[in-house]
Amino acid sequence: MPRSKFGDIYNDLKTKIEQGDYPYQSLVPSENTLAAAFGCSRNTVRRALAGLIETGYVQAIQGKGVRVLYRAADRRPAGKVPFTLGRLESFYEMAARFRTSYQTRVVHFSMTQADAVLAQASGFAVGADVYHVQRVRVVDGRALIMDESYFLRSVVPTLTPEAAEQSIYAYLERELGVQITTSKRTITVEHATAADRLYLEMDDYDCLAVVTNQAFNSDGILFEYTVSRYHPEYFRFQDTACRSRKPR
Repeated sequence: MPRSKFGDIYNDLKTKIEQGDYPYQSLVPSENTLAAAFGCSRNTVRRALAGLIETGYVQAIQGKGVRVLYRAADRRPAGKVPFTLGRLESFYEMAARFRTSYQTRVVHFSMTQADAVLAQASGFAVGADVYHVQRVRVVDGRALIMDESYFLRSVVPTLTPEAAEQSIYAYLERELGVQITTSKRTITVEHATAADRLYLEMDDYDCLAVVTNQAFNSDGILFEYTVSRYHPEYFRFQDTACRSRKPR
């Protein structure tokens, strides 16, 4: 399926902003300049900018243009792995962005069917065929994150432990052509379990940050349900929120 022009422009501008080509508080080029540079209409550029506004990367300033709000204050605090709620990315993409050393250990891999408990928690239909994958994420030499994931086989027809050791998202997008578009997440704090203590370096801590994720493809089909359990010293919640304008 061909990618949309405004989507390509959105990704290009987003990358330039993240890399500092358009620095924090600067104005991005005008719509006319961008339209000429990308060989498209101003309306297409406007749609791409609207996406950046919605995600908090930029803000439209009346009479001035579009100002960059994104800041590489995304800099990694000492000892922290910032989990950014507004960003849909894989563990490997996050680790590469913060230049950390990383490794994934697959501790369980199987095919199963969603029972009533899993169906209630995940949103999968009872009896749906799913891959069940448990992975330990090692960051800077320490086991700090435990992921328990289920992938719907009707969307992900093939999956291997080897792919799970690398990046499942990269495998889905590059090898299977799955378009990952939307994620719904919930963050809680929970007591550590026996499995947490077995696989993670919990030290004296008795709680973790737990992120529950439901991911959808371009057809709006739920294909992934993941529960990620983060060591408390290595988790920082970060988000960008936009206040909607209410009628007076």
